[in-house]
This record gives sequence, C-alpha cells and structure tokens, in this order.
Amino acid sequence: MPRRRATEQFSLSFLDVICCGFGAVILLLMITKTVQPQIIEASTINLEGKLANLQEQIHEMRGESVVLNRDLNARQEQLSEHLERIAILRGQLANARSRYDSIQVETNSNDIINEQLAIARQQLSAEMKRLLGSQYQSKNNLIGGIPVDSEYIIFIIDTSGSMFSYAWERMIQEVEATLSIYPEVKGIQVMNDMGQYMFSRYRGQWIPDTPGRRNVIMQNLRSWNVFSNSSPVEGITAAIRTFYDPGKKISLYVFGDEFTGESIASVVATVDRINREDANGDRLVRIHGVGFPVQFIRAPHLQTTGIRFATLMRELAYRNGGTFVALSDYRP
Repeated sequence: MPRRRATEQFSLSFLDVICCGFGAVILLLMITKTVQPQIIEASTINLEGKLANLQEQIHEMRGESVVLNRDLNARQEQLSEHLERIAILRGQLANARSRYDSIQVETNSNDIINEQLAIARQQLSAEMKRLLGSQYQSKNNLIGGIPVDSEYIIFIIDTSGSMFSYAWERMIQEVEATLSIYPEVKGIQVMNDMGQYMFSRYRGQWIPDTPGRRNVIMQNLRSWNVFSNSSPVEGITAAIRTFYDPGKKISLYVFGDEFTGESIASVVATVDRINREDANGDRLVRIHGVGFPVQFIRAPHLQTTGIRFATLMRELAYRNGGTFVALSDYRP
C-alpha cells in the first residue's frame, strides 16, 4: 500500500508540471499574437509618416525647381542684354578707332592743311584757260576749291543699295554740278565702284564729250543700279591702270557713302604704288572724293563704314592732288 501511494503523488506532480508548461506556452502564444498587430500597426504608421515627409520634400523640390527655372530665364535674359551691350560697345569702339584715325590724319602736320590750301588755289592750266577764259570762276559752292585743270574726267560711283535708295538724286545733282565746271573736256568715262562701265561699248576708251553724250550719261544714271560691294578701291585702281597716260591730265571723281574694306592703309599703299609721282612730284591722276552722309542716319554704332569712307577718301585726295568734300545732307 505505501508504494502505490508514492506513485500516485509523483504522477500528480508531473501532471501539474506539464499543465503549467502548456499554460506557459499558450500564454506566450497569446502574448505574441497580441503584440504582432501592434508592431505592424506601428510600422504602417511610421511608413505613412515617411511617405508624407517624402511627398512634402517632393513638393518643396518642385517649388525650388520652379524658382530656379525662373532665375535661369532671368539670367538668360540678362545674358542676352549683356551680349547686345557688348556688340554695341564693340561698334562704338570701332567707331572711336575710326574717329581717332580721322583725327590723326587731320593733325599729322600743318603741312597737310597748307598743301590742301595750295591745291585749292591752283590756277587753271593753259588749256582750261583757253577753253573757259582766264576770268572763269566756279559758282558751285559744294565743289568749290576743287582743281579744274584736268582735260579728262572719270566718275567712279557707288551703286550700292544704300546710295541708290537714299542719295541717288543728290548724286545726280553732284555729277551735273561737276560737269558744269568742265564745259568742255577731251574725254569722259563713267564707272561704278567695282570698275564696271556704264557703257560697255566704251570699255577702256574715252567717251567723246558732246552735249548729246552728256545728256545720255545723265539719263542712264537715273536707272543705273548694278551690283556694288560698297568699296571704291576696285574702281579707282581699274581707272588708273586703264586710262593713265603721261600726256593727259586726268581727274577721278569718287562718289560714295561707305567703305567696307578691311584696311585703309593697304588701300592707300596700293594707290600710291600704281599712281606714281612724276619727275615734278605730281601724281599721274588727281583723285577727288564726294562723301554722302547716308550711313549717319543709322545708329551711332552702325556708322563705322561711313566714317571709314571719309577717312579713306580724305587721305587719298590729299596724297593724290585732289579734294575731298563731305556733304552735310544726302537729300537733294
């Protein structure tokens, strides 16, 4: 009997332990299942907060992008304004350089002024005295002071669009005025600044001076609109090389409004080379110039080619026994 009782007590204790263990396991399972939804819920709330934060950052970045694009557009507009200002300043610099060159030409020495005055006061040659009379005086103030001792004259006319559109009527008047101080010469020729002849049948020849020929020249001038590069260099060099004759007194009359060539100095040097001095120090032909102020109706930074034409022709006239006249108006 005592042995059996001991066995039963052991069995009951074992069952108690087993039950407590299962209870603990069940309790752990219940605790685990209760905490897991709380963790998931907390994670969900955390992710939603991060998502909202990221969306807010995206909105801020978009706003900053709009501001940056606006600033970029403003900077681009400022850059365009600066580039335009730079272009204007470059034009003004070129204009200032041209004016400086012009002043340098004017102030080289008093000998230049004295020489020009001496040329302006030249008396008529024996041939022109015979034709005009010793008491003849020019009545055209616009071309006063131009020596009129030549027996052959060549007109070199800028036929560019600017001249033809704005100064053509005034140019025709100046041609008539120039012819009026030469009532009779031995030959006339008309070329444009590219060296193209008005009358192709008289290429390389003198046009006889008759009243009929003069009328034809003036009539053709009104519609003579051939291509020009707005530079008198080609016409001047072609005229000298073609028509120079040591036995003839020749004058070139260059009418234009601008010089688009690269270098004034190179042009002067070229003309010096082909229009050589004779034994008396006189040039082969005289070169006169008449400047039309067409370019000066434009903005100041676009007037450079007009200033360069005046500088070029003033220097060529001085070096080649002629006179340069700068008109104050391009209109009739």
